[in-house]
Amino acid sequence: MSLVAARVTVDVRGAVLLRDLSLAAECARVLAVVGPSGAGKSTLLRVWAGEQRASAGHLTFDGSPIGQLHPTALARIRAVLPQATALRFPLTALEVATLGRLPHPGRGETRRDRDIAWAALELAEVAHLADRLAPTLSGGEQQRVQLARVLAQIWEPTPEHPRRYLLLDEPTANLDPGHAVRILARLRQFVRATDTALVLVVHDLGAASQCADDLALLHAGRCVAHGDPADVLTPERLHECFGARFDLVPAPAGRGFAVLPRPPDDLHP
Repeated sequence: MSLVAARVTVDVRGAVLLRDLSLAAECARVLAVVGPSGAGKSTLLRVWAGEQRASAGHLTFDGSPIGQLHPTALARIRAVLPQATALRFPLTALEVATLGRLPHPGRGETRRDRDIAWAALELAEVAHLADRLAPTLSGGEQQRVQLARVLAQIWEPTPEHPRRYLLLDEPTANLDPGHAVRILARLRQFVRATDTALVLVVHDLGAASQCADDLALLHAGRCVAHGDPADVLTPERLHECFGARFDLVPAPAGRGFAVLPRPPDDLHP
């Protein structure tokens, strides 16, 4: 089963943010969504999250229209990490992760809820910060704590909906390269093991090619290509969408490639 957007258009006061876009995110797979700024990546994520209404088209979770799902039921199967989430309250990292359990029957107050929150902190590589107050953490540490929160939210299946959906908007934006590559690898393992669909909005084209099973390239609100990363990220398409020339270098590990932008010809010394 999958998360499906079918011919979705988002028109906000005459500004068309998405135009006739169709895309599906399959369970146990990673879908990376890439494109230049303003392409519609975050809008697509908000639409799939149920936070932005589509002007036209249909959105379904496992074949059910998103509007037919009760908000609590939706929160138990779909978790969203926005680009930035401010941590101003004096909660510990473990307490923040436990907030992800609020939609569930235990409301974050059971031993099982705390065990799940702790496991999510470990996956996000911040279990050693469990007792630290979240506002005192660095930007990258706060980002990983928030990632733990959304992982805890959909950690286990529900009897009504055995499949889950994880929507992440730039989850590695504030992370150093070491943490970024490990977190993406851990997320890939998680979705495989739990039959979860992961939609990942990311600016790092090389990272997208290495972690994604499927890749969607958006430009001006349209999906211009979708499929295997090696088929989607061609130098010609990248030049058309980003307005720059790129070199693609196969990764030494054998999966994906590095995407290297060339400096403009008129800026060479």
